[in-house]
Amino acid sequence: MAVSVAFYAALHANWWLFGALFLAPDIAFLAYLANPRAGAIAYNTLHSYIAPLILGMFAYFGNLPQCLPVSVIWMAHIGFDRALGYGLKYGSAFGATHLGYKGRPRHNADTA
Repeated sequence: MAVSVAFYAALHANWWLFGALFLAPDIAFLAYLANPRAGAIAYNTLHSYIAPLILGMFAYFGNLPQCLPVSVIWMAHIGFDRALGYGLKYGSAFGATHLGYKGRPRHNADTA
């Protein structure tokens, strides 16, 4: 996250844009209303570095400078989530991530 914020500052882009878009990837949480698998797919799609890196490459090599700040904001958001311990999700439960379980562990009725 720190590298993304420093790079964003070097771009001299609008900080209002940063504030407005920083939490935008979390719109993926709405997919959890359908089911945990759909939620995990949506979350992982918007919280993997692949898409913002591709967007950044298109911005740089495709002469689309207006897309570069969006790419950097997106990467900053992902870095922030990782720093808080939120990893890519498994389809079994919201808290099940590649970094370990996040939140209160679910207790099975058989073990309670």
